[in-house]
Amino acid sequence: MKQESPVFPRIEQLVPHRGAMLWLDRLTGGDVNAVEAEARVPSAGWYLDERGYMPAWIGIELMAQAVAAHAGLRGWLAGKPPKPGVLLGCRVYRVGASRVAAGTLLRITARVSYADESGFGAYDCAIRDASAELATATLKVYEPDDAEAFFRTVAEQR
Repeated sequence: MKQESPVFPRIEQLVPHRGAMLWLDRLTGGDVNAVEAEARVPSAGWYLDERGYMPAWIGIELMAQAVAAHAGLRGWLAGKPPKPGVLLGCRVYRVGASRVAAGTLLRITARVSYADESGFGAYDCAIRDASAELATATLKVYEPDDAEAFFRTVAEQR
């Protein structure tokens, strides 16, 4: 007997991005330690090059959105709304392809490699297409307890 796969919330319930800035299509797997999401490279997007390809550097944002989806999923599993977070940086972004064709289905994974109680964490991330690993990185993130106060403090320091 085939086991049914879990039902996850729509990506808009997990990630705060909207419209042309929401690049993930759906969550395909996940738990408190990791997520897997899908994204299809659009045929029209502001970030596509003159030949219609997605440049490799866009992968960092896809990974960051997967991390946001993980934070949203953790909240959803606990019955809480998603909390905003901050991408602090990226360590060793490696790419296997300099660009990806429109229409390509991408699988993005993000797995917690470090998390502390203050909200700081790191995720090991990867992007694959049907045949190869296209990019890997470790993203450093911060999820403040009080996001409004954090962003207000940052704005005041500018």
